[in-house]
Amino acid sequence: MGYAQVRAVGLIGLAGHVLTVECDVANGLPGFVISGLPDTALNEARDRVRAAIVNSGEQWPQQRITVNLLPADLPKHGTSFDLAIAVVLLAAAGNLPVRALDGVVLIGELGLDGQVQAVRGVLPAVLAAARAGVRRAIVPTANAGEATLVPGVTVRSADSLRRLIDFVSGTGQLLEPPVEDDPVEPLGPDLADVVGQEKGRRALELAAAGGHHLAFYGPPGSGKTMLAQRLPTVLPPLDDDAALAVTAVHSLAGALPPTAQLIRRPPFQAPHHTSTLAAIVGGGSGLARPGALSLAHHGVLFLDEAPHFGASLLDALRQPLEDGYVRLRRSLGETIYPAEVQLVLAANPCPCASSAGDTACECPALVRRRYLARLSGPLLDRVDLHITLDPVKAAALLAVDDGLESSAQVAKRVAAARDAAAARWSNQNWCLNGRVPGRTLRNPPYRLPGSVTASLTRRLDTGAISARGFDRVLRIAWTIADLDGHSRPDAEDINEAVALRTGSQG
Repeated sequence: MGYAQVRAVGLIGLAGHVLTVECDVANGLPGFVISGLPDTALNEARDRVRAAIVNSGEQWPQQRITVNLLPADLPKHGTSFDLAIAVVLLAAAGNLPVRALDGVVLIGELGLDGQVQAVRGVLPAVLAAARAGVRRAIVPTANAGEATLVPGVTVRSADSLRRLIDFVSGTGQLLEPPVEDDPVEPLGPDLADVVGQEKGRRALELAAAGGHHLAFYGPPGSGKTMLAQRLPTVLPPLDDDAALAVTAVHSLAGALPPTAQLIRRPPFQAPHHTSTLAAIVGGGSGLARPGALSLAHHGVLFLDEAPHFGASLLDALRQPLEDGYVRLRRSLGETIYPAEVQLVLAANPCPCASSAGDTACECPALVRRRYLARLSGPLLDRVDLHITLDPVKAAALLAVDDGLESSAQVAKRVAAARDAAAARWSNQNWCLNGRVPGRTLRNPPYRLPGSVTASLTRRLDTGAISARGFDRVLRIAWTIADLDGHSRPDAEDINEAVALRTGSQG
C-alpha cells in the first residue's frame, strides 16, 4: 500500500493549468480507476499504461489502483498524462522513488511498447508551467525542440518509459534537447513580381503599415491573389511575445515542423472556399480546436473567391475581427483562441469572371448584384480598404522594367511607418493605426480640423458612409500620413483615404 503524486499540465484550449496527478495503491480487488473528469482518451490510459509498464520490464501491482487528477473539477483532455500516470503508479506501489521529480512537470503519451510518443500543445503546456513557477519539464523527445522555446525552463526528454524509470531510480540519464541553428525562414514571393497594379501595391503597403483589412475586386488575372500572397513579405518580423503566441497556437494544432523554432514570419492562411465553419473559425466535438482564423494570428487570413464561402461562415468572422479573439463553447467547456488577423478578401466582379473585364461579361445585372451581395454589408463595413483592380495591359506586362520595388524595399517604409505610429500611441494600449478606437481620433489632441475633414463629414451627413466607416477613414488617413512622412493627415490624405475606403477611382 502507498501513495505518491507528481505534476502534469492540462490544457483547455491555449489555457494551461499545472495539475497534481496522485495515486493510491491499496489492498483489495484488483482494479484501476481514473477520476478527475477525464475524457475518453484519458480513460483509455489505463490500458496504455498497463502495457507500457509491463513491456518496460516492471511488475504490475495486483491491487486496487486509484489515480486522481487535481483539481478534480477541471476537465482533463488528451493523452499527455500517460507518462505522469505511469510514474506515479510505480511510485505508489513502492517500486520507484519520486524525489527526483520534485518541481518537475511530466508530459507525454505512452505506446504499448513503452515508447514515449509526441503530443500536441507541448509549447503552451510548458509555457503554463513556467507561469506557475515550475522550472523543470520532462517531455517526449519529439517535442523537446518546441519545449525549449520557453525561456527559464530546463527541459529534458525521454524516448521511453524505461529511460525515465532509470533516471528516477538514479541509474540513468534523460536526453538533452538537440541544439540546432535557427533556420532562416524564407521571405516568400516578392512584390517585384507584381506589374501594372500601382493602386493595388499602394493599398497593400497601407494595409501592412496600419494593420488594415483589405478587399480586392477585379477580373481573373488582375493580380488579386498575387498581391494578397505578398502581404506577409512586407510585414515586420514578429517580436518575441507575438512569436511565442503564434507558435503556441500552431503547436496546439499540431502544425509545427519537426525542427520546431519560434515562428518569426507573420503566418499566412488561405483556406479553400469549401472549408467548413469549424475549419476556419475553430470547432470540433467536445472541446473546440483552433481554426485557420487563429492559425493566422498576427498574420494574414486570405479568402480567395470570397463570395463562394458560406454566408454564415463569412458573418462568423465579424466579431473576431472586432475583438481580436474567438470564443468557442462546446459540450466539454469554453475555449478562447487569439485571432488578431489582417483579413484580405478577393472577389471577381461576377460569376462568369471574364478575364476581359466588364466588356465581355455575359451576366445580367441582377446576377451580378446577387453574386457580390453574398458578402454582407456588416462584414464589408469592417474592411478598411476596397480596391478595384483593372486588367493588366500588355504594355505593363511586357515592359522591361527593373525599377519595380521589391518586398524588402517596401518593408522598410512599412517598418518606419509602424515606428511612427507606435511612438504616437506609446502611452496607449495599441501600436497600429488600424487598432485605434474612433473616439480617440475624434477627440483632442488627435482631432483633425474641420477644413481637413470637410469632405468626409459631408459623406457622413448624407449617409454615403457609416459612423464606423468615418472612423476607419480617419485610421487610413493617419497611416497615409505616417507612410508619407506627415506629422498629421491633411485634406489630400483624407481624400485618398475616402477613395480607398469607398472603392472609388478618386
